Amino acid sequence: MSVDPRTLGWLARALNHEMGAVQQYLAQSVLARLWGDAALAAKFRHEAIEELEHAERLMERLILLGVAPSAGNLTPARLGRSPEALIEADRQLELNAVRLYQEALAHARRMRDADSAALLESILREEQSHVQALEGLTGMTLSKDPQA
Repeated sequence: MSVDPRTLGWLARALNHEMGAVQQYLAQSVLARLWGDAALAAKFRHEAIEELEHAERLMERLILLGVAPSAGNLTPARLGRSPEALIEADRQLELNAVRLYQEALAHARRMRDADSAALLESILREEQSHVQALEGLTGMTLSKDPQA
């Protein structure tokens, strides 16, 4: 199967982003637990699992294309001194994801790679909903409702 190398590059960048997001959400979960906020810790852990599922789907696509997945250089987790600071860091992380997936999707469509485009579009929609959820949260509502 012949695949555009730039498409592989976009998929690798997306995988790297998702693994970095897993790292950030897990670190924030630990921090919230250390603060004694079990609900906030559970919320961040749930987000980490969602991002891990994105990474798994990207890995599957890469493997189907004959490429061994590799998330080489993860950005450091962004922490903060308050729940609001953590939420803002996550909002920025998710906004970066939306931009990445929009660009990657545009490229996949230009290359007429329908399977990669479908995957990227699906994850893009999920990332957009993450941004909307984060923009609607305050520290109080987040710590009171781990399913939000």
